[in-house]
Amino acid sequence: MLSRRQLGLGAAGLALSACAQGPKGQAANLKTPGAEAKFSDTKWANMTEAEWKERLTEDEFHILREAGTEPPRSSPLLEEKRKGTYVCAGCALPLFKSETKFHSGTGWPSFYNYIEGNLGMMEDNTLFSKRTEYHCARCKGHQGHVFKDGPPPTGLRYCNDGLSLDFEPA
Repeated sequence: MLSRRQLGLGAAGLALSACAQGPKGQAANLKTPGAEAKFSDTKWANMTEAEWKERLTEDEFHILREAGTEPPRSSPLLEEKRKGTYVCAGCALPLFKSETKFHSGTGWPSFYNYIEGNLGMMEDNTLFSKRTEYHCARCKGHQGHVFKDGPPPTGLRYCNDGLSLDFEPA
């Protein structure tokens, strides 16, 4: 029989999986059809791990370059309500407009649409489920996962790690 502690830890694990990220090192192997050519000649395409570690905080590096995640409800961006643009914390590429942000109740900033051409998608089969991971199309920085439980008009929820984003007010 399972103890209360074991049940609680299992429930916490399931809750985290709503926006949990894939295994370490995945960011280096991402392929983004179409965006590859669009951003292949930028300085971001060939930055070394050491250059990323110099540019990012330890937590940002873990999320953007190793597909980690942050604790739910830990991001100040979760409560950001001003008009503006959410940009990649790795390379400042605009990813989401504030008008597409909504309160999902998951503990991570969520959006129902993104700025076209600026996200890349890939299949993620970790955590015993098939999900779609998305990343910045320019620097390949991991952002989060997209789910089919968002509001109209798209019905999608782009569940984003707050540390993967910076906010630029309008």
